[in-house]
Amino acid sequence: MHGERLIYDDRWIRLGLVDVEIPDGERFEHHAVHLDRAAIAVVVDEQNRVLMMWRHRFLSDRWGWELPGGLVDAGEDAITTAAREVEEETGYRPKEIEHLITYQPMAGMVDSEHSLFLVRGAEFVGAPTGEIEADLIEWVPMSEITGMIARGDIWTSGTLIGLYAARERLNGASA
Repeated sequence: MHGERLIYDDRWIRLGLVDVEIPDGERFEHHAVHLDRAAIAVVVDEQNRVLMMWRHRFLSDRWGWELPGGLVDAGEDAITTAAREVEEETGYRPKEIEHLITYQPMAGMVDSEHSLFLVRGAEFVGAPTGEIEADLIEWVPMSEITGMIARGDIWTSGTLIGLYAARERLNGASA
């Protein structure tokens, strides 16, 4: 990478044009999208249920079950964001929280680090605060997740990766 020229910049997105040289020596310009980091939580209770939110995504005009999460604020670490977002979006306060995995959902064109956390247990502390982000908030049995994915009721990358990583961790595999 020989440099980047900023094309657009606001609170939500930065778009750049990057001067790139690949290993064979070819050099060209490539668009790059920069988004803030995100933190997502898989909240599991003692009955092996996952706390999920039924949401509509306007860009794809599609409904689906998602995990709570959001953008990491300046000066905040991802684990703090995950805990804060769970409480704000669902009204549940996480008890134990641990890092699962960090990934890039669309490497090569988009820079948007996502950190996933496993929350074991949560205490209901009141109604969600701030923006209403979900039509339903429910505890879904982990045993129903595979069928929900197969039906297309769970389709976003953070939720899919989070659920698969949490299932592995809960079944004894380390990430």
